[in-house]
Amino acid sequence: MKKILSLVFLALAVGPASVLAQSYPSRAVQVVVPYPPGGSSDVIARIVNAKLSDAFKQTFLVDNRAGAGTLLGTTYVAKASADGYTLLLADVPFTVNPLVVTTARYHPLKDFTPIALIGTSAQALYANAARIKSLSELLAAAKAKPGEISIATSGNGTTTDLMTELFQNAAKVKLLKVPYKGSAPALNDTAAGHVDGSFSTLASAAPLVSAGKIKVLAVAAQKRLPGFPDVPTFIESGMPELDVRHWWGILGPAGMPAEVVQRLQTEIATLLTLPDVREQLKGLSVETRPGTSAEFQQLLVDDFQRWTRVVKDNNIKAD
Repeated sequence: MKKILSLVFLALAVGPASVLAQSYPSRAVQVVVPYPPGGSSDVIARIVNAKLSDAFKQTFLVDNRAGAGTLLGTTYVAKASADGYTLLLADVPFTVNPLVVTTARYHPLKDFTPIALIGTSAQALYANAARIKSLSELLAAAKAKPGEISIATSGNGTTTDLMTELFQNAAKVKLLKVPYKGSAPALNDTAAGHVDGSFSTLASAAPLVSAGKIKVLAVAAQKRLPGFPDVPTFIESGMPELDVRHWWGILGPAGMPAEVVQRLQTEIATLLTLPDVREQLKGLSVETRPGTSAEFQQLLVDDFQRWTRVVKDNNIKAD
């Protein structure tokens, strides 16, 4: 009799969570993208959502909540119910913003549940194709004219601004930083020759690179990229600090049920192996990275620690 009662209590203990996982999702799931429609994050979210909708036989909706440099949408998710029906498509500013923006009201490692990494794209240094032909040429000019070689950023405290600081420290040069309101205008002015160079992801810069308007000088990766075999890495150029990849991943509010997280993580890992998804993301210069929630959590920890050091060492604050 005691054995039967023990089994009953065990079933009652695990039953609700198990039933929740099996029935999830029973209604539409909202995936918040903290950017306007049309950008790389928005496109990635729509690719992933389409496959999740098919897999779960339930609608996964993109909710573009742009504003305050991604803080609006990110904070919205942090304060949402942790039931798995409000998720976030995040990228690097997720870990950077709380370090540089005094109005940030979330902690990236405490207020969210990491679910799955989607993919990464190499950060790279670009220059106007007609003016600077190589990394060594840019470095020589920067050392000959300290503070005169201009480099566009997406604004103070942004990822591209922090990449510029990393580069200046590693290369021991002083550049003229020119802040823009976003990566697109920064890259466009690099292409137009209004500034000498800029950092960005290959996902953002690909159209201008393909058009021959900007040149990739170096990539922040451990090895040369297949699509750019002639472009050196910063590591082989003597700057090991610049091994930085932009990432995209799915998170939820802190405290999500482990069973729901596991179901989402499993389905996302599966869809990232599909040839059509891999091809679509490859077109955005995003390398798929199927993995576990724990691996994604470690990436966030490493990212947060790296940018904490950069912000502190250079006393960086957002506009």
